[in-house]
Amino acid sequence: MNMSLIEIKKWRKMKKVIIIFILAFLVRILAVYITPIKLWDETVYANLGWDLKSNPLDYSFARKWSDYVPGDWPKAGYRAPLLPYTLAVLYSLTSSQTLIDLFIPFIGAISVIFVYILAKNLFDKKIAFYSSIFLAFLPSHVIYSGKILTDVFSTFFLIISILFFWLGFEKGKNKYKLLFGFCFALSLLARYTILWVFPIFPIYLILKCKNLSFLKDKFLWYSVAIFFFTLTPWFLYGISEYNNPAGPFLHAQRAANYWGGMQPWYFYFQYSTEIFSILFPLFVLSLAFLIISKEIGNRKVLFLLLWFLVFLIFATSMPHKEERFLLPIFPPVVILSSLLANKFKIVLNVALALMILHLIFSFNSTIIKSHTPVASCFLKANEFITQLEDNSVIVTDESPRVYFYTKKENHFYPSPFDLSSLHFLADYYKGRPIYILWSAYDMPLEIPKNKIIKNILDNNFEIIYKCPEDGSLAAIYSYYKKIST
Repeated sequence: MNMSLIEIKKWRKMKKVIIIFILAFLVRILAVYITPIKLWDETVYANLGWDLKSNPLDYSFARKWSDYVPGDWPKAGYRAPLLPYTLAVLYSLTSSQTLIDLFIPFIGAISVIFVYILAKNLFDKKIAFYSSIFLAFLPSHVIYSGKILTDVFSTFFLIISILFFWLGFEKGKNKYKLLFGFCFALSLLARYTILWVFPIFPIYLILKCKNLSFLKDKFLWYSVAIFFFTLTPWFLYGISEYNNPAGPFLHAQRAANYWGGMQPWYFYFQYSTEIFSILFPLFVLSLAFLIISKEIGNRKVLFLLLWFLVFLIFATSMPHKEERFLLPIFPPVVILSSLLANKFKIVLNVALALMILHLIFSFNSTIIKSHTPVASCFLKANEFITQLEDNSVIVTDESPRVYFYTKKENHFYPSPFDLSSLHFLADYYKGRPIYILWSAYDMPLEIPKNKIIKNILDNNFEIIYKCPEDGSLAAIYSYYKKIST
């Protein structure tokens, strides 16, 4: 009878975690469909996965499409490889893009469970429960769990890495030290900026041991060996393609300056509410509470603060910044915020209610902004392209997106864009049908350059598709049906 009661209690606790996972997964599935068109980077990763399915040793743009990063073309090493290769496996198992789209939402929901496990090992089941609830409904994590991007994917592996580090080097379980080296390598292969987390490990061990005695731990060096061994295939790729084992990482560093511009160091503080929702003020209050209660020196708290601060320092020092780049520090934020929620129960209820309202508002705002006539015309134009000849070539300014939606070979607009450059491009693809896609989706006519391009196309080539009737939002031209030369 006593065993039965124990089993019932365990089931009830497990049931809460299962419910949180289901809710987290469902809300992340909704996030997949709030935008009609996938982001540029989403299609890059999906396209790489699609191509790798057929040729797993060719990590490049295979000359059927391209990502716009000058230098070292067609090498794709600046894109972390773990997500594309994972997608390649998924594409080999299913032809359903819908199932592929559900992969990152699933990873995001599983991350909620691992945050629960991490917080439970750091503190207790209550803190774990509150932490998992916060991450389950944190708007930024939910929204980016609906995208085929590396941020949620790499954060998932990072959470597991941190868990294994704690179990190995704090709890003294040697097998987890080995698993830490392997999983941290995977998290780095999922996104290169995870390397910013690395300093927290030696810093924490020095603070814990108050000396360098941890260097005598043979399992530490086994872990380091496993880390580098896991990265060996990527080092070999670097030697093969860049003549440098660190070539892909260096290429990524250069590529980071090619797009997005520069943001000020305070960018993440300026948009802290958009990034962390109500958890930002709650996190600050939690830190204040820990200082007042003199718990700030607790090793568990110190470790989480190191995780937060070290990554944030690196992130703020980088020239290009985006809100999603901070996802790797969401776990320490939700766990430390839960410490205050545990002390004052009303904090949990109010924070959760405000977070869900923020999420609903974000969903609604994104739907309104993204479901537009220009987006609809872009998708319709791509649908028309799928019906063109299999060997046709599409000249477009949306190379990754067009390849994702049509699987037709394409080429970026030539630069400069004029008749002579178009003729030169046509000579390169001689004997194949060539079509030119113009879309206001990323080329609004109010920009003078785009208006010039549209005029060149209208005056020299026959429109075979337009949307709407005046072709002001999208048009497809046949290169070989010229009105004039």
